[in-house]
Amino acid sequence: MPRYLPLTVVAAIALGACTQQSAESTPKSKAPAAKVVGEAVNCIPIAQISSSTVHDDQTIDFKVGSKLYRNTLPNSCPGLAFEGGFSYKTSQSQLCNVDIIHVLDRTGGHLREGVGCGLGKFVPIELEKKK
Repeated sequence: MPRYLPLTVVAAIALGACTQQSAESTPKSKAPAAKVVGEAVNCIPIAQISSSTVHDDQTIDFKVGSKLYRNTLPNSCPGLAFEGGFSYKTSQSQLCNVDIIHVLDRTGGHLREGVGCGLGKFVPIELEKKK
């Protein structure tokens, strides 16, 4: 059975490439600027995910305990930003970069799994404060 993650709506600008010290956004991104605060990890524990924020078709932030992880999908995921939600299926206790998410299509008042997209690595970040 798919697990549906809670989504937080956040105004934002997306991560295009990660440098060692900062997370830069691409021109079409909508995720807020962020600073990388550690090494990227392959997996995050599902039980500790408290929210997820879809910023665009390629960027999702996951709140895991007191940490924030940005996942930049290796490829654009059509409809992800428009629909704003996704599901996943895993037999593991972790969500990993080898897992596939499915855009939740809300056509006709029903939820159904749409296009599937691969995840990237989970990069620990801190959102940059607005000046």
